[in-house]
Amino acid sequence: MRVMVMVKATADSEAGRMPGTELLAAMGAFNEELVKAGVMLAGEGLHPSVRGKRVRFSGAQRSVVDGPFAETKELVAGFWLWNVRSMDEAVEWVRRCPNPMEGDSEIEIRPVFEAEDFGAEFTPELRAQEDRLREQVEAQARASKST
Repeated sequence: MRVMVMVKATADSEAGRMPGTELLAAMGAFNEELVKAGVMLAGEGLHPSVRGKRVRFSGAQRSVVDGPFAETKELVAGFWLWNVRSMDEAVEWVRRCPNPMEGDSEIEIRPVFEAEDFGAEFTPELRAQEDRLREQVEAQARASKST
């Protein structure tokens, strides 16, 4: 199963305070463990919300809201995409993670939808389209690494 592991933002991360060398090294070592175990599919830190935008949808209308966004506890400062056997395994990996912030912090884990979760509404044609798009994304990623 794939899970999205989200590091929740803090006042410090939203202020743009970067982690120190010790924390960066600890997170690097943890990421190396994840890669060696075949768990990590992707992972990145995110800039503070002051550099972000939100697009609100109301029917056919779209409006853009510039950051920063007020509720720090609702923001994400970084993420991983993991492939694990179960939610319990994901929790065990998170328990081993160094604290991603200098003070108190929180990490949220949520399952990623898989094709079978959508039931009959996800027709064979839609599955084929999804597979084709995934293959194109992977090919683009490989091509960008070779340039």
